[in-house]
Amino acid sequence: MLRPDQFARYADLSRPTPDPRLDPWIEHYWTVAWNLPAGTTYLSEVVPHPAVHVTVESGTTPHHGLEMPAALVHGVVTRRFSIPLSGEGRSFGIKFRPGGFGAWTGDDVGGWTDRVESLRAVFGAAADDLLRDVLGESSDAVRAKVMDAFLLERLPGPDPAYDRVIAIVAGLVADSSLVTVEQVAERFHVSVRTLQRLFRRYVGVGPKWVLRRYRLHDAVTLIDAGEYADLADLSARLGWFDQAHFTREFTDLVGVPPGEYAGR
Repeated sequence: MLRPDQFARYADLSRPTPDPRLDPWIEHYWTVAWNLPAGTTYLSEVVPHPAVHVTVESGTTPHHGLEMPAALVHGVVTRRFSIPLSGEGRSFGIKFRPGGFGAWTGDDVGGWTDRVESLRAVFGAAADDLLRDVLGESSDAVRAKVMDAFLLERLPGPDPAYDRVIAIVAGLVADSSLVTVEQVAERFHVSVRTLQRLFRRYVGVGPKWVLRRYRLHDAVTLIDAGEYADLADLSARLGWFDQAHFTREFTDLVGVPPGEYAGR
């Protein structure tokens, strides 16, 4: 999330804990609630991870161009995710692990990328029941239990290919020195072509995109924490061969150059 301190002045964010049996596929639940005075709008912006989200949303104004309430699937977002918050609204979300939604549904996740669709496309009429049951509870903790029950009734079977994908993704997150697809392929003893195929099918985007996105997340985190000597040093540490290229990619995604972002 960009400018989290500013966001906290307009909305409340929390992360209820999912049932541990869901851990192989689901990273966490999240909730956002806001109630803004008439005439007030806040633009919430996020640099998305390579993850599919499922949401149950309600509010006095449309979200994502859709009337509320709604149960939705959000494919991986390849650009900066921006949503204006106004009036009163509330969202309960599931953040799947990279590849987790593909393992759960059997879908080619590349077909969901940069799309927001009704959850009926995945679960049929059961999505309407989930929407009703979640919205029927006011407590986020109870909503989490409702979501747990829905998901535990639909646990997927074993998927060795997904296990391989999630191990590779964990390696990308843990080791910021991995900056090329070739390095990743060598580290995990897989061909570049196989790596690309696995990521398109399960994650929804290619491994090069995932690498760049995680390194840009690292950049935002380090700038927020002030843990860098200068921008030239930061760009080199994270795998960019020149600062100008890093500045272009950072600006395209975050909306402002890294120097301006650091000064906010």
